[in-house]
Amino acid sequence: MTTSTARVLALLEILQGGGLRTVPDLAARLGVDERTVRRYVGHLLELGVPVDSVRGRYGGYRLAPGYRMPPLMLTDEEALAVLLGLLAGRRAGLVTTSAAAGESATAKLLRVLPAALRRRLDALLDTADFTARPRTATPNAPETGVLLELAEAALHRRPVAIGYTDRKGRVSERTVLPYGLVAHAGRWYLTGADPADGEVRTFRLDRITTMDVRPGSFAVPAEFDPAATVLDSLARTPWTHDVSLRIRGSVRHIRTQLPAEIATLSAIPADTDEVPPADSEAGEHAGWVRVRIRAERLEWIPPVLAALDRPFVIERPAALRDLVRALARRLDEHATDDSV
Repeated sequence: MTTSTARVLALLEILQGGGLRTVPDLAARLGVDERTVRRYVGHLLELGVPVDSVRGRYGGYRLAPGYRMPPLMLTDEEALAVLLGLLAGRRAGLVTTSAAAGESATAKLLRVLPAALRRRLDALLDTADFTARPRTATPNAPETGVLLELAEAALHRRPVAIGYTDRKGRVSERTVLPYGLVAHAGRWYLTGADPADGEVRTFRLDRITTMDVRPGSFAVPAEFDPAATVLDSLARTPWTHDVSLRIRGSVRHIRTQLPAEIATLSAIPADTDEVPPADSEAGEHAGWVRVRIRAERLEWIPPVLAALDRPFVIERPAALRDLVRALARRLDEHATDDSV
């Protein structure tokens, strides 16, 4: 949905509140000029919504007397799909500007559905539970306008100039070629190229302070994968600890415990001098994979290595070896404790 479409619907919502609305009042509430308000009214008339125009000094617009929005005619499956989509967005923490947006949209959806279907969906909302813990929206969630304008710029291949505050609080102005938007772990990310050097970079939308679409166009590289690019960028973000491991096992198995946003994996060639002696438990021909992790804390890594249940070698830091040994001692104590 484009920004203009959203504002046309917002205009209809205001008019449904009843009474006569002046053009200056509507312009202020919608954040547009008076000429744009008249254009939006024209769109509503084209859609068959009877908007009366009252002329004069105190004139304005109102809905024709007796007009009511007809019930939203969706099948049970269609209504359920829309409702679950709203719930998923709220639980994933991807709402922007206000956490109440998803709740108000759900309420509006239920209000315009036929009564019988509304009762069934109300029953679902009252009785359904979820195993996944909901994410809360970040305090500095990106403005809806920024998200939607970036989406349009990415779709139409338009450069954007942004003001950005990085994780260390440094403020900069830069131009970006927006390749795509990615939702991950309750946040929105923009991935795109810096036209000055061609380097692909990743930006958190909640750290974008200003944005302006610039003239021009660009082409996105063939086979470019925005989601994979963002995950790789997050995994390479500098942290307090730079962890390097060698693990004997398949990439697929290691990924069950160390997803792409946490670790980077690279297979070690079989003839390299770095390969430790074969381990019979892992299989004589099992390959070794180098694992790089950047982390603020190390305490969570030993349990992950234990869950992988594969031979491993800690290259750095030495502190991780101490934590692994401490976990091994605790596990041994628990396994041999007959006091319980």
